[in-house]
Amino acid sequence: MRGPGKLEVWKMGFVNYLDALKLQEKLVSDRKLCRIPDTLLSLQHPPTYTLGKRRTDHNLLLPVSELKNIGAELHYTQRGGDITFHGPHQAILYPIISLREIGIGARNYVEKLESTMIELSSLYGVKACAGQKGETGVWIGERKIGAIGVRISYGITSHGLAYNIDPDLKYFKHIVPCGITDKEVTSLRRETATVLPAEEVIQEQLISCFARLFGYSTVTWKENPSIFSDHESID
Repeated sequence: MRGPGKLEVWKMGFVNYLDALKLQEKLVSDRKLCRIPDTLLSLQHPPTYTLGKRRTDHNLLLPVSELKNIGAELHYTQRGGDITFHGPHQAILYPIISLREIGIGARNYVEKLESTMIELSSLYGVKACAGQKGETGVWIGERKIGAIGVRISYGITSHGLAYNIDPDLKYFKHIVPCGITDKEVTSLRRETATVLPAEEVIQEQLISCFARLFGYSTVTWKENPSIFSDHESID
């Protein structure tokens, strides 16, 4: 075991959910074989609902046939957690990192993801906290601002966190977010009195919070990496 060293950040912009899923699978395989360093994907998705491995379809509140009418897709995944929404103006981080090399367990890992979003919120004067027992993610009172759903395979992580900067909250009306009833979803735009900078700035701040909390000594950046030319085998 050794402490965190290098983190490679891929700034990817908008990526279709299935493309991001295939890329994560490829990178997890590469990380297991030590072909790549710890890697963090920073991106956004088009409107997409995802279900975790528990397959809680009942928490989708409209027929699948109607998703196209609202411009959204539905995908099933092997991550933990319940149904959630990904869409524009939401900052998503998918860490592909080795927990064994860092020397932390699954619970500590999730707590650090929560702390990443809590620390970002505090930069804008917003007091967020981890959920109570049975409530995943990060909350501001009774309102959820950040979701977490992770997969860990042989100590290598995938999937990750989604932080609401200013998404269209109407999409959350069609689900029971993360399977928790009678709670609202909120955004940084709605909660802060501060004028927000460009979303790219906020996403970089989120990455910086992640890197600091996980103790990485070196962070390198890839702008708009050409994922499909470098990783032909994900098709």
